[in-house]
Amino acid sequence: MADKFIIYGQKKLKGEIEVRGSKNAAGPILAAALLTKEECIISNLPLIEDVANMLDVIKSMGVSVETISERKIKIKAEELHPENVDQQKIAKTRISVLLFGPLVARVKKFKIAPPGGDRIGVRPISVHLKALEEMGAKIWRSSDLYEVDYENLVGTELVLGEFSVTATETAILAAVLAKGKTIIKGAAAEPHVQDLCNMLLKMGAKIKGIGTHTIEIEGVKSLKGVNYSVMFDPIEAGTFIVAAALCGDRVVVKNVNCDYLDLFLAKLQEIGVNFEKGKNYVTVFKSPKLKATRLQALPYPGLPTDLLPIMIPLLVSAQGKSMVHDPLYENRLNYVQELRKMGADIEIVDPHRAFIFGPTPLKGLRIESWDIRAGACLVIAGLMAEGKTTIEDIFQIDRGYEKIEERLSKIGADIKRVS
Repeated sequence: MADKFIIYGQKKLKGEIEVRGSKNAAGPILAAALLTKEECIISNLPLIEDVANMLDVIKSMGVSVETISERKIKIKAEELHPENVDQQKIAKTRISVLLFGPLVARVKKFKIAPPGGDRIGVRPISVHLKALEEMGAKIWRSSDLYEVDYENLVGTELVLGEFSVTATETAILAAVLAKGKTIIKGAAAEPHVQDLCNMLLKMGAKIKGIGTHTIEIEGVKSLKGVNYSVMFDPIEAGTFIVAAALCGDRVVVKNVNCDYLDLFLAKLQEIGVNFEKGKNYVTVFKSPKLKATRLQALPYPGLPTDLLPIMIPLLVSAQGKSMVHDPLYENRLNYVQELRKMGADIEIVDPHRAFIFGPTPLKGLRIESWDIRAGACLVIAGLMAEGKTTIEDIFQIDRGYEKIEERLSKIGADIKRVS
């Protein structure tokens, strides 16, 4: 039987909480380590399900993975045998789609299962595959596997059909060892894309335009090993900041790069959240007078789609009518039904938009986590709510947050994991 969280709400949060390594950066960085036969040391890895699954997949291909310390590993992909890959593990996590890039760069022929992940709507990988095909790969679907076969990858001009983060990362991972120059137009510019590029630069890749929507890559013959630390997670930082705003009485959120959260923090100010920015931390104070606003998820440097669900509890507590809009995922708002059960006054206009009327008090009950960020939203709702909240299916939350219940408990939350 799956684990669940039991939360007794309306406890005051106070103290310090540390942000861990970025889930969204860890996946591509682990994939990048497969591009070289030399040893790579990766540190600041979050201890989460998605990373554990990715490491299992990598090990199943004959790659040496050695644990140095709790969040630090040594990877050596001297040999790479995709014919032995654990296809069931691939089907469990979305970040396994990032294996296409390094496998195309190093292996001439392989089969791979479609990636799994969140239940937030149709998430095709057609943009990823089209980019690889334009570089010379031949890809077709047979039964439940993708088959890839090619001779040589050649750099070209790629125009991505959407600002897809993983499609951008896939193209980058393939292009760094391709022959000639690759220009990626319509590239995603998110912080974790930048983190991947910074690691590849240290490995000897030639990349220009990092942090922009046009990336130029000059292919090299080989890459060297690297010692690299995964960036801290801006989405986790946002999660703790929102929880502190709604339930806290001076909470310091540590390991925060505020430059990656400009629009998010500006929106918090607009809503009425009281906080102060430090060099690598944010101090959040009691914020009793919240105002309604409009939120729309946009590609970076816009408001991240992963932070939109986490901000909904703020709007439930805010005075007036708010609107949220996520144009990317048509099932992203599924979790709203769980908030409505708890007493939130939310009207779903269409699959991408919802109106929120506040303030409305929440009452604890039994609810289900639909995906990683919806799960974080419901944890915050449970912390706010009167009485007992039970969150089922917390495997989804564990995929993205390292021992969130233990860390929240240390600053005063009454939250326990029950098997």
